[in-house]
Amino acid sequence: MVNRLVIKIRLPNGRIIEGEKGKRILDVIGYNIGLVARYNCKLVDLSTIMDDEGEIEILDFNDADGKYVFWHTAAHILAHAVKELYPDYKLGIGHPTENGFFYEFYTFEKPFTSEDLSRIEEKMQEIISKNYPIKRIMLSRDKAIELFKNRGEDFKVELLNEMSEEEVSIYEQGSFRDLCRGPHLSSTSIVKHIKLLSVSSTYWKGIEGNPSMQRIYGVAFPEKKMLDDYLKMLEEAKKRDHRFLGPKLEIFDLFEEVAGPGLVYWLPKGALMRRLIEDFLVKIHLKNGYQLVYTPHIARIKLYEISGHIKYYKENMFMFDIENNKYAIKPMNCPGHILIYKSRKRSYKELPLRFFELGTVYRNEKSGVLHGSLRVRGFTQDDGHIFCTPEQLESEILNLIDLTTKIMNAFNFKFSAKLSIRDPMNKEKYMGNDEDWEKAEKALARALELRKIPYTVEEGEAAFYGPKIDIFMTDVLGRKWQLTTIQLDFNLPRRFKAMYVDKDNTEKYTVMIHRAIIGSIERFFGILIEHFGGDFPLWLAPTQAVVLPISESILDYARQIYRKLMDNDVRVELDDRPLTLNKRIRDAELKKIPYVLVVGEREKQSGKIAVRKRKEGNLGTMSIDDFIEIIKKSYPKIE
Repeated sequence: MVNRLVIKIRLPNGRIIEGEKGKRILDVIGYNIGLVARYNCKLVDLSTIMDDEGEIEILDFNDADGKYVFWHTAAHILAHAVKELYPDYKLGIGHPTENGFFYEFYTFEKPFTSEDLSRIEEKMQEIISKNYPIKRIMLSRDKAIELFKNRGEDFKVELLNEMSEEEVSIYEQGSFRDLCRGPHLSSTSIVKHIKLLSVSSTYWKGIEGNPSMQRIYGVAFPEKKMLDDYLKMLEEAKKRDHRFLGPKLEIFDLFEEVAGPGLVYWLPKGALMRRLIEDFLVKIHLKNGYQLVYTPHIARIKLYEISGHIKYYKENMFMFDIENNKYAIKPMNCPGHILIYKSRKRSYKELPLRFFELGTVYRNEKSGVLHGSLRVRGFTQDDGHIFCTPEQLESEILNLIDLTTKIMNAFNFKFSAKLSIRDPMNKEKYMGNDEDWEKAEKALARALELRKIPYTVEEGEAAFYGPKIDIFMTDVLGRKWQLTTIQLDFNLPRRFKAMYVDKDNTEKYTVMIHRAIIGSIERFFGILIEHFGGDFPLWLAPTQAVVLPISESILDYARQIYRKLMDNDVRVELDDRPLTLNKRIRDAELKKIPYVLVVGEREKQSGKIAVRKRKEGNLGTMSIDDFIEIIKKSYPKIE
């Protein structure tokens, strides 16, 4: 009797079933369960033959990898539809995004119109309804080049010529074929509900001077309610767009036509809010053992040659000449902090040494990626660098995660994490040796696990000098924004010979941690505006209260209240315009002022104020001192 090799398969509902070696996963689980499989930690199509022992987990749309594959297949359906409608257009590349997918096409400089998008969407639905099986085909690289040459797909041929693999995978659905590593869904019919959202222009491979491509963005969901909910979220996001609300609420403006793109000008209300956040950050860092430093905005190129930025980051730097010497505007603060560390000999007794700077940097971002205050060329970071011994590394990372939690709590943010490590197949892209990278990656992972913070691992997303933790906040619309970055670096201390004298009187290289908690202040404000929709936490609101006298006879009392609030550091306005009370209340609502303080003859006689809270209505009367206490309690604790 021949023994069968039985393989256990975990379904999305947790149930375990058994599959037999030599069969396709799909044949065992059926067509209506799951989207893709994780087979011995590798994502595979459900058509994969079970040919080895191991664990198989079936993933659905609730899993991040399930979504990725779902949207990847939707991108192929988009490309299929475009090729059926416009056979002469050439395929570029298509990928899933965080919330959907895109595919880009060479259209001979003719942009897609809204009418085109409607036609393409209809064709996609037709392809979905035809239930084309999606097949993975393996071809030699030469055969694949021949296939795409015959189809006139010049960009696919270019990609194939750059590949080193002897054999490549092609995915087929109906008459459509595309070069792709996969995996994909088993059928086009699984992608049920789609919506094309927008078109943008981009350069092939993102390189200026390359052919201009048209990129179509879309979303897709397995259930109509999911699509409807997402489209409602997009409508709400439009209302909260920081590029609209920032100037409207008098927080910032960009003045792009005059000043150029990617530069933020802070208006008085925004400047005040920024100062409040900066003061909070300085105080909490001092409380947690940091020392303040400042570094210049420019430095000789030599500094960035030592740091490696000229080799790895030159295209993002602004450079110029002074008296036959080449200078750069600083793209990062870390080289300057290392110079401060090296200003004298350091002992192990001084470590850990923590430097903090609200440092302004400038990066030569391409105009096509600039986006309001979220992606700019000049920005200020809450930048910090920790110099410590290898033995102190774990405790410092834990302290950093704790500090991040305190700062996030000040804004009522919920967060999750991502661990970015090296691409193990392209180690030449990174500075340093294997041993240091392995130590660094393990230290970061252990810290996240000790603090019980859920995280994902992303290969190839590390910085060139070390692995990193990225912490994401989830906003009120369910969108994730990357804020905190914690990066380990064994390499820059060696390049700069940043050392300390150890207990045995020998000199050793320090370990360096790069970290920013809220990151770019400009970007942070864009996120704040969109998250709160302009209804900022009370401690941050540029105007916390407005005093409204009912009549001119109450004006003296209203001024007394105004002055007392001002003396107690409440940010208050006095609105004594000759308008109706309802009109002035309405104006305060539109300005998103948290509290309206109404005073009439009754309040004057009692020495109190009638308090109205935005979105809640009347709170009744209270003493001025009680109201001041409400304001004071709104400020985050510094601990």
